[in-house]
Amino acid sequence: MNTTINLAQCFIAVDDHDKALAFYRDALGLEVRNDVSFEGMRWVTVGSPTQPDVEIVLEPPLADPNAPAADRQAAAELLAKGMLRGVIFRTDDVDATFERVRAAGGEVLQEPMDQPYGVRDCAFRDPSGNMLRFNQPRG
Repeated sequence: MNTTINLAQCFIAVDDHDKALAFYRDALGLEVRNDVSFEGMRWVTVGSPTQPDVEIVLEPPLADPNAPAADRQAAAELLAKGMLRGVIFRTDDVDATFERVRAAGGEVLQEPMDQPYGVRDCAFRDPSGNMLRFNQPRG
């Protein structure tokens, strides 16, 4: 019997939901799937219109409400330094994506360039400091 496993959600740490939401919605063009407050927490998900079954959860650096304050502070400091892992997006036109995100105020880390591992990519930081890469397979 074959079992199928698909990605449903991934998580990106953010320090300000409103700034993150504006960036992921307005600069990247992702759609807002959920924006719900519950017991002092906020559950925000975004996703690509072309991938309706995959969501990105925008959450605090350490979302566990039972985490010690020192751990929450340490996670927030790592996020502020850009030390938490980001996400790699695939696009069919990395140059156009780069121009759109840059025009929307995205912090450029790397302009589009051909990489030796078979993609053309670029990189930005989101408002929380996460590195986001956008790649296009070279064919």
